[in-house]
Amino acid sequence: MKQSTRLSDFLPYRLSVTSNAVSGRISQEYRSRFGLSIPEWRVMAVLGDAGGLTQRDLTRLTLMDKVAVNRACKVLEERQLVVREPNASDGRSHLLQLTPAGSEMHSQIMPLALEMERQLFASFTDEEVDTFRSLLSRVLTEAEALATETFDGADYGLGAPD
Repeated sequence: MKQSTRLSDFLPYRLSVTSNAVSGRISQEYRSRFGLSIPEWRVMAVLGDAGGLTQRDLTRLTLMDKVAVNRACKVLEERQLVVREPNASDGRSHLLQLTPAGSEMHSQIMPLALEMERQLFASFTDEEVDTFRSLLSRVLTEAEALATETFDGADYGLGAPD
């Protein structure tokens, strides 16, 4: 892989900026139409897909920090879009689930989300979208693997300390 020291060429930076641009645009729609922040929508989307989950599960699945998940869950509970119920398999935790109002909102948002995805990728071929999905999955897998490794202490081109 060709490497550059320019920030604008650093792929993790470009991925982050791109993600922020897409999330920011989507956030405008979710906030104006439904009064939801991105963390609140992510929690609702995961609960809509998976059903009842603990906050720990939500943190792991959304890759958001636990403070953001906790804050989103509290807001969603206050708005009666999510309900917290005892976890029968672990008495120390609770399961969060969409309420009927939360499920209804989720069903209204999904068509909007899919339309935004369609517009975002309208100039891409089906094959390009499939490749992009595959590459994103690979990057995520590699990032997860890196999270469990420690760097070997090499000087990474910086030279030995004096």
